[in-house]
Amino acid sequence: MRRFAAATLLACSAASASAFALISVEQEIELGREAQAEVRRQVPEVRDAGVSRYISGIGRRLAAHARGPRYPYSFSVANHSEINAFALPGGPVWIHRGAIAAAKNEAQVAAVLAHEIAHISQRHAADRISKQLVANGLIGALGALLGNDRSAERAQLGARILAGGYMLKFSRDDEREADAVGATIMRRAGWDSQEMAGFMETLAQEQRRGAGRVATFLSSHPAPGERAQRLRKTLRAGGLKDSAAFRRIKARLAQMSPAPSMNR
Repeated sequence: MRRFAAATLLACSAASASAFALISVEQEIELGREAQAEVRRQVPEVRDAGVSRYISGIGRRLAAHARGPRYPYSFSVANHSEINAFALPGGPVWIHRGAIAAAKNEAQVAAVLAHEIAHISQRHAADRISKQLVANGLIGALGALLGNDRSAERAQLGARILAGGYMLKFSRDDEREADAVGATIMRRAGWDSQEMAGFMETLAQEQRRGAGRVATFLSSHPAPGERAQRLRKTLRAGGLKDSAAFRRIKARLAQMSPAPSMNR
């Protein structure tokens, strides 16, 4: 797995109210800015204005219905063939080009983005960072470095807080909460939330064919088949499922050079 420095801050675990007191929303956003800068240096991005507008439009519409702090959400497309997405602390969301290609309709793209928005809105990253600060004795260092111009030191602190890959495994509680909250966000924003289960079923089909493009997803998420079954029991149909804009963007991406694997 590719290793980053500050970008590793996106790894999340179960949230708790007591952990939130250790890191303010402002500090979380600042650490997210450091992580985003590192990701942009390391991850190839789809630089197409039409694709960017489309994904950002869906993301902003979803984020408007997210509860919790008003984070500066942003949405980017990674030029990777794998089916995956990830969120950084404080607002940045990335979706892989492979996830857009795998989606059968617009609601499934919205489902992926809503799930990542939910990780942010529920402050899962804040909990993980808080735990690492306590474990490494870095509470004082965080307060000393955030809110000033010592950007190099902040980046180093980010590396020390969570050393390792940027797609670490979420807890099952985090994933269940992100599914449930994400589905609610979808419904409020007007998309058919049952398509979150539909996308999980697509992932399960890919898994049965031999992992491949879903290997990275499977290494950091619970089994998609089990999640799809749970979601089908709780979600009700209704809302937007597809659009002509989705079909145009999917065709546009298909005309580009094939997305490289993140493992190359």
